[in-house]
Amino acid sequence: MKRPILILLIICIAAIGAWLWHLKTKSLPPKESYFIQNFHDHRAAFERLREMLEADKQLVKLGGWGVSTESSLVPLIPPKGDFPETRYREYLALLKEAGGRVVYRGRGEQANPGIGLWAWGFAGNTRHVGISWLDREPVGQLVATIDGPRAPSSQGKTVFRKVEGNWYLWTDI
Repeated sequence: MKRPILILLIICIAAIGAWLWHLKTKSLPPKESYFIQNFHDHRAAFERLREMLEADKQLVKLGGWGVSTESSLVPLIPPKGDFPETRYREYLALLKEAGGRVVYRGRGEQANPGIGLWAWGFAGNTRHVGISWLDREPVGQLVATIDGPRAPSSQGKTVFRKVEGNWYLWTDI
């Protein structure tokens, strides 16, 4: 009687260990080389998204879950809301091509448009990787690579790695 319980306990511990290992490895983003190669492979889609984000000054954030605009921060899926449905569909098609999940822009003329590429976590404990077109180099935040562990002093900060021109890969750590 004790032997089957012991075997069952070992199987349960092994399954939990495998599940925890899966969660840990899934929580690590792909290497920066993957994101950079994807950017080069789909450069036209990234450039088109940038152009659209610079033109759509009312846009705040857009993804498969809907559109947030300056007049409606609550995400709505067109035709609901004030964002054109055809434009929304164009964004989604380009996002899919670029391997992105969300696009966003800042307010004003210097929008610093960006594409969210990867995220993992929950609530306040989520790590992100994205690529943004910045009008200025982010002083004091440039790193040689976004791969690997970070120094404890950089916890909670966003760091950037220059890709090309004004395009920067970023992650929050």
